[in-house]
Amino acid sequence: MTLLYPSFVWLLIPLALFLWQGTSNIVQRVHLIVLMLIVISLSRPVQEQALQEANIQAKDIIIALDVSYSMKATDIHPTRYDFAKETISALLKENPSDNIMLLAFTSNPLLLSPPTTDHTLINIALQSLNPEFILTKGTSLEKLFKKLASMKVGHKNLILMTDGGEEDDLAKLTNLVEGSNVALTVLALGSIQGTTLTKEDGTLLKDKEDHLVITRINPLLKSLASSVSGAYITPSSTAEATAEELRTALERFEEKAEQVQKMQRHYLELYQIPLALALLLFFMVHTRAVKYLFLLFALAGLPAQASMLDDYHLALAYKSYQKSDFNSTRRHLKQIENASLQSQMALGNTYYKQRAFKKAIKTYSSIRSTSADIKQALYYNIANAYSLLESYDKAKIYYTKTLQLGADADAEHNLGLVALLSDKKSASLGIAHPKSQDSSSSKSENQEKDKKETRSEDDPSSGSGGGGESQTNEKQTKEKQEKKQLVSDEREEQHPLSSKVYELINKGYIREKQPW
Repeated sequence: MTLLYPSFVWLLIPLALFLWQGTSNIVQRVHLIVLMLIVISLSRPVQEQALQEANIQAKDIIIALDVSYSMKATDIHPTRYDFAKETISALLKENPSDNIMLLAFTSNPLLLSPPTTDHTLINIALQSLNPEFILTKGTSLEKLFKKLASMKVGHKNLILMTDGGEEDDLAKLTNLVEGSNVALTVLALGSIQGTTLTKEDGTLLKDKEDHLVITRINPLLKSLASSVSGAYITPSSTAEATAEELRTALERFEEKAEQVQKMQRHYLELYQIPLALALLLFFMVHTRAVKYLFLLFALAGLPAQASMLDDYHLALAYKSYQKSDFNSTRRHLKQIENASLQSQMALGNTYYKQRAFKKAIKTYSSIRSTSADIKQALYYNIANAYSLLESYDKAKIYYTKTLQLGADADAEHNLGLVALLSDKKSASLGIAHPKSQDSSSSKSENQEKDKKETRSEDDPSSGSGGGGESQTNEKQTKEKQEKKQLVSDEREEQHPLSSKVYELINKGYIREKQPW
C-alpha cells in the first residue's frame, strides 16, 4: 500500500495531540478519531496494480544535442551547452506526455535515451553526460542524419540544438534530412559575431598559426531549415521562453497528436475504508439506526477483500523467502490476483534463488517502473542472471545500464569480471563469479531491508598479474602503444569504467586538427 498525497498525513499530528491531551468527553474523542480517518482518506491510500498498456495522445520527438567543444562558448549565458540542457529540461516539463528520444553528437552520434514518455529517465541521461570525457570535438551533421536514417524510426519531429560546426555542403545535408523522414526544427545556439573559447588553464584557444579561434553560428543552419521547410529558432532570454517557442514550432508541423502506446500504472483505491469507518463512528454517536449501517458497509467493503488477500499472500511469500523455502514462496506469489511491483520483484528473486535464470530474466524484464532506483536494481539482477548463464555480452550491456543510472560499486566490479570472462585470453586468469544479487534484492524487498548477506567470490588465480606474459609478442605490444598514443593524454582525467557511452561517442578519435 502507498499514499498518493502523503503531505496530508502531517495533519494527523495536531489531531493526535488533541486526542492525547484533550477532553475526556467520549463524543469529542470520537469526533477527533473521525477527523483523523478523514485525513487518512484525503491522503489517498492505494494498492499498486500491474502496469497496463494504454493509448495516449502524444508527439514523437527526437532531440539531438550538440556536445562538441565549441558548445562551451559563452556568447549564450552561461554556455551554449548549459543553455541547451536547461531548454531540454523545460521542454520536458511542458510536454509530459510526448514520446521523446535523446541523441548527443559530435563527430559521432550517440543514443542517450530511446523513445520514451518517461521523462525522468531522459533527465537522468542528460544530467549524467559529462562533455569533459568526450575526446571527439568536431560537429558532423552528416553522420547525425545518416544515423537517423539508419534507425528507421518513422516520421518524427527533430529538434536540432547546435551551432552548426563548419559544414558547408547544403545539398548533401538537405538530401540526408529528407531521407531521414523528419520534420526539422533548428535551435541555433551561437551568435553571428562569435566569441573566443577558453581552455581549462584559463588561456584562449588558438589554432596552429597562433591565431585566436572564433566560433560563430553556422549560416548553413538557416538555409538548411528553409530548404526542408523546417523551423529556425534563435535562443530567447530564458530557457523556458525558448522551450515555449520550440513547442509552438512543433505544433505547426502536426495539428493532431499521434496515438502513442504507454505503460500506465493503475491503482486500487483504498480511501473508502477509512472513510467508511469515519461515517460508521459518526452515525454510532448521533443515530440509533446503526444496525442498518453494518450491512451497507459490509457490501461496500467487498471490493477490498481481494486486495487484503493479496497482501496476505505477499506477507506469507516474504516469510517463506526468508526461510529459504522458495517453493512455498512461489506458490504464495502465484495466488496473488493483481500483480504488484513487490510481488513481481519477489517472484523474480525466487526464480533466481532456484537457479531458474531464464524465468528470472523474463520476470524482471516484465516489470515497469518510473523509479530510477528500481530500474537500476532490475538491470543489476538481470545482468547477474545473464552472467550465471555465461551470456557475458548481455551481462555487460545490463551492468552498463545499471551504471548509467548511478554509481554502483558492485555493478562496476562485476562489469570488470564479465569483461574478462568474455575474452578468450582471460582463461589464464582463473574463474571469477560476479557478486551475488542478494544486496540488490534487498533494495527492492521492504521485508528484507535490514538483512545484509555477505557476498562471496572466487579470488582470481595467482596468474592475474600475468597479463604481461600474454603480450610477449612484440607486434602486439607495438600496436597497443600506438593505440595508447592516439587515445590517451597525460593531462586528461581518465573516465570511469562505467562510462561506456564515451567509448561509443569517441569511436574513431584521431586527434582532430581543427574541431571548431
